[in-house]
Amino acid sequence: MLTHALPHAVNRLRTARLARSSKPFLARGGPRGERCAGCRLILSHCLCALRPAVPVHAGVCLIMADIEPLKPSNTGWLIADVVASTFAFGWARTEVDPALLALLADPQWQPYLVFPGEFVAAERVVTDVLPTETRNGEKGKRPLFVLLDATWPEARKMFRKSPYLDHLPVLSLQSEQLSNYRLRRSKRDDHFCTSEVAALCLELAGETHPAQTLQAYLDVFTNHYLNAKQQLPVDLEDAAHQRLRSLRLPQGSGTAAE
Repeated sequence: MLTHALPHAVNRLRTARLARSSKPFLARGGPRGERCAGCRLILSHCLCALRPAVPVHAGVCLIMADIEPLKPSNTGWLIADVVASTFAFGWARTEVDPALLALLADPQWQPYLVFPGEFVAAERVVTDVLPTETRNGEKGKRPLFVLLDATWPEARKMFRKSPYLDHLPVLSLQSEQLSNYRLRRSKRDDHFCTSEVAALCLELAGETHPAQTLQAYLDVFTNHYLNAKQQLPVDLEDAAHQRLRSLRLPQGSGTAAE
C-alpha cells in the first residue's frame, strides 16, 4: 500500500532552501496565517486528507528555479504527492548537483527532457515514449520525465545554460488541450503548468489512471488555494472533489512502483 509518511523530494528541497534563506519567505497575496507543512495551504483549507495514492511506473525529475520550492502555488509539489519516484533539484547556472547527474546516468531510467520542440534542433526531438516492455516481454527502461519547473523566461534560460542536459532526447508534447490552470497564467495558452505537463507525460507513457488522478488533484488543489485566498469555505461535494474521489483505487490495490 502506498504511503506518504515521509517528506517527499520537493518538500525536502523546500526545507533546504528555507535553511539557506537570510530572512523568512512571505508568500504574496491571500490571508496571513499558519500554513500546513504537508500541503502549504492555510490550515482551514488543508488538502492532506485528499492526497491520492496510486501506483506509477514512470518517474519525474524536477529541476527547479531557485524560488519555486517556496511558492505555495507551485504544482511540482503535487507531482511529488502523486508520483512516488519524483526527484527534485535546485538549478544554478554555475554548478550542478552530482546526485542529478547520477540520476540521469542511472541505467534503470530513460530520461526525456520535456520542452517545446520549436526551440530545439530537430534531431533531438521525440514525440513518443519508448515502450517499457520489449517485444520479448522483457522489461525496458522506466521513463523519467525531466521538467524545468520555472516561469517560462526562466525555463528557457535554464534550458540554454544546462549543458549536462544536451545529450537527452527532448520530448515535445503535442496536446491540443488548453491550460485551465488559474493560479499563475502564462501569456501563451499552449504553456501548461508543471503538474499539467507531468499529467500529459504520464498519459503519453500509457499511465492513464495516474494522469487523470494528477489532473483531478490539481483541480482540487486550485479550488482549495483560490478559496483560501478569497477567504471562502471549501465545498467537498463539488465536481472537482467528486472527480478526485471517483478515481480513488480500492484500499490495498495500490502498490508502489519498483
